[in-house]
Amino acid sequence: MLDLQPTTSDFLRDAIAGLSSSPRTLPCKYFYDERGAALFRQICEVPEYYITRAETEILATDGEEIAALLGPRCEIVGLGTGGGRKTRALLAQLAEPVAYMPVDVDKESLATSATQLSTAMPTLEVLPICADFLEEFTLPEPSRKGDRIVVYFPGSTVGNLEPEPACHFLERIAKMAGRGGALLIGVDLQKPPEIIERAYNDAAGVTAEFNLNLLVRANRELGADFEVANWAHRAVYNALEGRIEMHLISAARQTVRLGTEQFGFEEGENIITEYSYKHSRNGFIALARSAGFEFRRLWTDRQELFGLFYLIVPD
Repeated sequence: MLDLQPTTSDFLRDAIAGLSSSPRTLPCKYFYDERGAALFRQICEVPEYYITRAETEILATDGEEIAALLGPRCEIVGLGTGGGRKTRALLAQLAEPVAYMPVDVDKESLATSATQLSTAMPTLEVLPICADFLEEFTLPEPSRKGDRIVVYFPGSTVGNLEPEPACHFLERIAKMAGRGGALLIGVDLQKPPEIIERAYNDAAGVTAEFNLNLLVRANRELGADFEVANWAHRAVYNALEGRIEMHLISAARQTVRLGTEQFGFEEGENIITEYSYKHSRNGFIALARSAGFEFRRLWTDRQELFGLFYLIVPD
């Protein structure tokens, strides 16, 4: 494994910067410690959260066509592929894939899924990279050169980026794939706000626990003193911006220590932990084009809640 996992000092620096800003934030990339990753897997199974089911449906229904467009002997780079179930479904459809390079910040899940995939597909070279895929990193060289690089970015994580950073991120992916390469990317589509809000406020409270676990992690790893019982989860859809906004709401007037800093919060004051933009078909195509991609194909589930976009880097 290529180990570029972010350090505790990165977390502390980013947390202090976020809580010192206006509005106050904590970066969503730190959701995924071991407990956070396990909670997210639970979120994917709750009835209100449609994204995983929709994407799985697309891969099952349209996997043969997707594989034909990606072509034989690909090098697949998987960004944030987690446990790898959807990636395994994709790889099983491909003709002679030569290498799979999963990139994820959760080292334990990455190691487990890479081992399982190597066992299931012994002819496939698996080269895991523990890294924050939003930052610059260099891909390892497979022992065999593929015909093209295809970046697979499942889920809807691109929605966590505001428009300008999203464009810069897609530009980096285009550079990574290179001329003739491609991107297969999951995008949460615009839909009635009540469907979106239910997905981020599930009745079982798993998303709330996932959100609050960010404070638990800060206490454990950074020596912070968040009183977790004094914070509540809230997720609301901002129709003007076209995004869901996840917040942690202070239930009392309180002071929190973090490193050498102290931060005061009034009752009702919030910390933003995540934005998740919901894109229109044409809006996302325009964003991808501005980053250097050409649009080739879109697959959706039957309810058109979620889309898999196939984009290429022109020769």
